[in-house]
Amino acid sequence: MDSFTVRAARWSARHPWWAIVGWLVFVVLCLGVGGVVGTNSAKTADYRVGEAGRAEALAAEGHLERRSAEQVLISAKSGALDRDAARAAARDLTVRMERLPDVAGVAAPRLSADGEILMVEVALKGEERDAKDKVGAVTEQTARVQTAHPGLLLQETGSPSISKGVDQQRGDDLALSEAITLPVTLITLLVVFGSVTMAGVPLLLALSSIAAAIGLSMVASHVSPDAGVGTNVILMIGLAVGVDYTLFYLKREREERARSGGRLSSEALVELAAATSGRAVVVSGFAVVASTATLYLAADVIFSSLATGTIVVVLVAVASSLTALPALLVKLGRRAERTAARRARRGKPVRGQGGGRLWSALLRPAARHPLATLCVSVLGLLALAAPLAGLRITEMSRDTHSRAIPAMRVYDRLNEAFPEQRVTHQVVVRTDASHAAEADSALREVARRADADPLFAGASRVRTSADHRTSVLELKVPYLGNSDQAYDSLDRLRLDFLPDTLGRIDGAEYGVSGDVARYADYPAHQNGKLPLVLGALLLVTFAMTVYAFRSVVLGLIGVVLNLLSAAAALGLLVLVFQGTWAEGLLDFHSTGSIGSRVPLFLFVILFGLSMDYQVFVVSRIREAALAGVPTRQAVLDGIRGSASVVTSAAVVMTTVFASFVFLHIIEMKQIGFVLATAVLLDAFLVRVMVLPSAMLLLGEASWWPSRPRPVADVADVAEKGAARPSAVDVR
Repeated sequence: MDSFTVRAARWSARHPWWAIVGWLVFVVLCLGVGGVVGTNSAKTADYRVGEAGRAEALAAEGHLERRSAEQVLISAKSGALDRDAARAAARDLTVRMERLPDVAGVAAPRLSADGEILMVEVALKGEERDAKDKVGAVTEQTARVQTAHPGLLLQETGSPSISKGVDQQRGDDLALSEAITLPVTLITLLVVFGSVTMAGVPLLLALSSIAAAIGLSMVASHVSPDAGVGTNVILMIGLAVGVDYTLFYLKREREERARSGGRLSSEALVELAAATSGRAVVVSGFAVVASTATLYLAADVIFSSLATGTIVVVLVAVASSLTALPALLVKLGRRAERTAARRARRGKPVRGQGGGRLWSALLRPAARHPLATLCVSVLGLLALAAPLAGLRITEMSRDTHSRAIPAMRVYDRLNEAFPEQRVTHQVVVRTDASHAAEADSALREVARRADADPLFAGASRVRTSADHRTSVLELKVPYLGNSDQAYDSLDRLRLDFLPDTLGRIDGAEYGVSGDVARYADYPAHQNGKLPLVLGALLLVTFAMTVYAFRSVVLGLIGVVLNLLSAAAALGLLVLVFQGTWAEGLLDFHSTGSIGSRVPLFLFVILFGLSMDYQVFVVSRIREAALAGVPTRQAVLDGIRGSASVVTSAAVVMTTVFASFVFLHIIEMKQIGFVLATAVLLDAFLVRVMVLPSAMLLLGEASWWPSRPRPVADVADVAEKGAARPSAVDVR
């Protein structure tokens, strides 16, 4: 009873106002310090991987890095284009743009093949990642030219304006997600506790944990740069685990209150909850942290940012359950006692007690026919996982963004009118000064071959550094970036043209970059890291389970169950999003693939979240076994005893994750769908059918190599310790 969780709960219970005020001060300090130090956003160089990344680094060293650009389309509002008026508008636009401090240059106007659109391209200074913060001034000047030339239609697109539009859409989507999630979560908690006050505790603690985590993540970004996704994952994971951890603790406190029959004080009940569910929360939290930390092995700035956000918010949520929650429970204890007394007088059962008829019915197959239930359940999960064999991973590009973004609709118009603008490959070469002429000749040969190849548009440009050591050849491709032809053109360069030309120059460093090269290299980079990350993930999951339950068998079971659960959820993801049958139902346009970052991130997060249920359910089973209950009965009692809280936690998590399905960004839809699906599978199939069936078949062998030694009931321990002022106080 004298573990760290109990000592922390005891101090908070005895000094509730200090603990509550201390928690609030901690949250404010986190936000304050985060606001002062600010967010260290990832730079363009942080995203470089593979050959594309090496080529970009070579170009940057020669000060030939690619500049972000905006394209302004000038057309008639109706009828044929007045070319003289369009050229006048283009001149006005050029003059205005060249005055802007962040504009590097304005290209000469270009007329589309049909003569109906005049395009002006504006290049921006600085890093690609910073361009979206500078594009506002460019957009403002475009609007002013539009006002000055009302007879024409001016529309703007480009990577910076698209990125800004995506950010705006993400913000609006998250606001919608919160508007859906918070009320449903509150209603769920009201059903569980029957009290507005008690229902508000998990929600308020989760929100305060999220606030503190956002501040701390700003500080952490100075060690691991933020890729712009940290806040998203903090909101999603923070609300889910924050409510769940508090729910686990609260439900146990209410159960012990009902079981004690008024004989124990609120302080004693808090200690009991800390000794049982409190320990489970800590173990579960550190399991999520350890699992998520394996994402750092991917050596990718986005995964590192996702890992940092998840780790920070989980640790803060655990801290809130150990400090602020016990204090709040003591302050609210008397109210709970009065409520319990009223329900007892009316002859109503205390909320949260027992597993209920539903769970008894769900457990019946595993209890009566464990082998058949195990086989059928595992086969069902394997069937759900089968579509995973056809998984197709691609990098989600501009072509996959929602057309609800105005800049994306203009982007489509640009691609139609100027097909040569669709894709640009950058061939970068660096040599010694003595080989500069040879490199220049080789690049001209590459351009000549590309001119004769139908995969290329025939337009090319060479830029050379001041020291003549680095050169960049730009080649246009008249196909969309996610098309097979675009990837074929990249292979043509990398496998044929460059080895036969630049590859013959001694000491030459070369490579191909550009959007398509990035789209190809990023999944390849992830596939290379996948064995390392998954191997570490399996090892961590096994080690954490063995540590929690002192059982190698349960460690192996935990790994297998997590694999089954994650694989089944990802199989459903492939089935839904790689096909077109669910497009209307979930409001998305299928790309025929899954976002390259989605599977690995979800595999890691699902393993971590699965530990929530694994730790909580098996802890209840082990607790019963330690009390001397035979393993068979302990399994059934443990699952029934944890049924209501697991159900409530699953509903909360599913609501949080399912709300992301309503977002426009395809990768966020995929993440929300698979997380919600995985939680449902884990809570209602894996932990109710597969886990009990396996443990019932194994019997006492489940605990190998240790064997639970019966101890006194935890409530009896508390009552015996009540005589000591340092333990608990009995009324």
